[in-house]
Amino acid sequence: MTNHDNVIILNVDDQDAPRYVKTRDLQERGFTVIEARTGAEALRLIETERPPIVLLDVELPDITGYDVCSFIKKKWPGVMVLMTSSTFTTSIHRTRGLDSGADSYLVQPAEPLELAAAVNAMIRIRQAEDAMRTLNASLEQRIKDRVADLEAANLKLKHEMEQRERAETALVQSQKMEAIGQLTGGLAHDFNNLLTAVVGNLDMIRMRATDPRIARQAEHAFRAAERGSKLTAQLLAFSRTQKLATAPVDLNGLISGMGELVNQTLGAEITVVTELQDGLPHALADANQLELAILNLSINARDAMSGAGTLTISTRLDSSNRQRLVVCVADTGTGMPPEVVARAFDPFFTTKPPGKGTGLGLSQVYGIVRQLGGDVTIDTAVGKGTRISIALPIAHAEAESENAGPSDVSRGSETVLIVDDDPDVREIMSGVLSDLGYRVKDVENGESALKLLSDYRPDLLVLDFGMPGANGADVATSARQLIAGLRILFVSGYSDTSAIERAVGKASLLHKPFRPAEFAAAVRSSLDARRD
Repeated sequence: MTNHDNVIILNVDDQDAPRYVKTRDLQERGFTVIEARTGAEALRLIETERPPIVLLDVELPDITGYDVCSFIKKKWPGVMVLMTSSTFTTSIHRTRGLDSGADSYLVQPAEPLELAAAVNAMIRIRQAEDAMRTLNASLEQRIKDRVADLEAANLKLKHEMEQRERAETALVQSQKMEAIGQLTGGLAHDFNNLLTAVVGNLDMIRMRATDPRIARQAEHAFRAAERGSKLTAQLLAFSRTQKLATAPVDLNGLISGMGELVNQTLGAEITVVTELQDGLPHALADANQLELAILNLSINARDAMSGAGTLTISTRLDSSNRQRLVVCVADTGTGMPPEVVARAFDPFFTTKPPGKGTGLGLSQVYGIVRQLGGDVTIDTAVGKGTRISIALPIAHAEAESENAGPSDVSRGSETVLIVDDDPDVREIMSGVLSDLGYRVKDVENGESALKLLSDYRPDLLVLDFGMPGANGADVATSARQLIAGLRILFVSGYSDTSAIERAVGKASLLHKPFRPAEFAAAVRSSLDARRD
C-alpha cells in the first residue's frame, strides 16, 4: 500500500453513508481525509487547511457542487477537484461539472480501487503541475539572470569600446605628436642655427650702426628674428621636447606685446580688452610658453563664442596669496557644464567635432603652468561664459634687459676653441669673442677638433652638440681624455633638452638661437667656473 500520509483530501458530501464509505476507502490506502457536509463548510476548510485534492459531491444542501467548484478554481486554482455524484450521472451533468472547473468526474458508487486510482491520477497530475511550475519559475529566473548577464556584458562591451576608442584616439594623437616631435626636432637644429646667425649679426649691426636709419632697420629686423625664435620655441613646446626656461617676466609687457598677434588670430568679430593692474612685480615664468598658453586660451575662447564676443585678458596680484600673480582670460561664450569642467584638462579630451580640435590645448596650458609652479582654475557656467585663471609665482629678481650687448659683458684674454658645423654660427661666435679680447680658433667638426687638441691647449672648448659624425658628447669624452679637466660649453639647436642633458651631464649648455651677449656671458661663466 502506498503511503499518502502527507496528502490531505477534503471529502465533501451531505450524506453520511456515502461520505463514510469514501473516507474509509481513502484512509485504508494511506490518505489523510477531512470532511465537510456543506459547500460553505468546504470553503472554510480549504481556506484553513489548503488540501491539494477535494472530493466534491454535486448535490449539497446550501450550494451546488458546480458553484463550489467554480469558486475553488477562481480563488485557489492549484486545488484539484474530483466531482462525484450518484444522481447526476448523465453526460450533460459530467460536462457541466467539467465546465465548472472540475479536473475529473466520478460516478458513484465507485469501487474502492477505482476511487483510489482516480485520486492517485490527480496526485500525479498535481505533482507534474508543481514540477512544471517549479521548472517555469527556474527557467524564468535563469532567463532573468541571463538577460541581466547579457545587459552587464553589453555595458561592459560598450565601456571597453568609450575606452578602446579613447585609447585608439590617444594612440593616434600620440603617434602624431611623436611625428611632430621628430620633425620639429630636426627642423629646429637647422632653423636655430640659422636664427643664431641672423640674431647675432643683427644685434651686432644695431649696436654698431652710426646711421640712425640703419640702426632702426636693424632693430626691426632683430625683433622679427626674435619672433621667429619664439615661434620655434612654441613649436618645440607643442611637441613636448623642450624643457621650460624660467626667468623673471613682466606680465603686463608680455600681454601688451601680444596684442597684434591675438587680434590677428581671433579675427575682427572678437573684441579684445586688456585690464592690466599697474605696478605688478615680475612673474617667474617662461615667456615663450606663457605666450603660447595665453594664445591657446584665447583661441578656445574664440571657439566658445562662435566667432563673435568679447575676450578680456587681465592681470592682478593674487588676493589669497600675495606671493603669486594671476593672469585671467575671460570670454562671453557658451560656458561649460560641470561634467566638461571635470575633464577639461584631460589630454585629448575635446567637445569640438572631429577635425576641429586635438584636445591638447587646455592640457598643454595646465602642463606648462604646473611646470612653472603655478595653478590653473576654471570659473564657468552654461550660458555665462568662462574665466580661466593662471596663478604664477612672483620672481625675486628683475627681468634682464633685452638690449644688453657685448659691451655689457666682461672681456677676456683666454684661448677658446669653437667647434660647429655651421660656418655662419662659427663666424658669429668667433667674432663676438675676438671683439672681447679672446684668442679664438674654430673648426667645423669633432674630428678636426681632436686633431688640433693633440698639441693645442685651449682654456675653453665651445662645442656644438649636434654635428655630422660624432656628436658633441662623444667629442667631449675624447677631448677630456687628451686634456684632463678641460672646460666645455655645449651649444645646441636641438629640441630634446632632456636627452642632451643626459648626454652632457653637468657641463654648461647654451641653447640656440642665442644673442651675442648671452653667448659672451656663457663663455665668461664657463671660464670662471671651478674646474671639475
